[in-house]
Amino acid sequence: MSHTLQHRGKVDHITNDKVFVRVEKQTACAGCHAKGLCGEKGEERIMEVTTPYASTFEVGESVIVALVNRSMGWSSVAWGYIFPLVVLLVVLFGVKALGAEDGIAAVTSIVAIAIYYAVLYALRSKFEKRIQFTIIKE
Repeated sequence: MSHTLQHRGKVDHITNDKVFVRVEKQTACAGCHAKGLCGEKGEERIMEVTTPYASTFEVGESVIVALVNRSMGWSSVAWGYIFPLVVLLVVLFGVKALGAEDGIAAVTSIVAIAIYYAVLYALRSKFEKRIQFTIIKE
């Protein structure tokens, strides 16, 4: 099974159908000049993976958490970075084209981005269904 995004970790705790995995720091992130952009930052975090096989895992077990398919990663990048940039630029240049001053155009575009991310947050349950992780025993 070939996955584009994989993280090694240990099972932190388990609930009914969810396995919570403490993802280890990635050593490659420490020297990466773009670590702030990818959201990884080389810090430890807990990932939640929904699986019907949650009862087969044990706390402390080493696992790999991976995206189910490649398009999910690109979808995340598009919704998180590319679409907001498009919204920002369209609103900024649109408001400027209507004759507004630079400050008004800048504030309006920032408000548009805030609204975009608020809507994205409100729709997070739909994204959770589309962007799925799988868990693999090591």
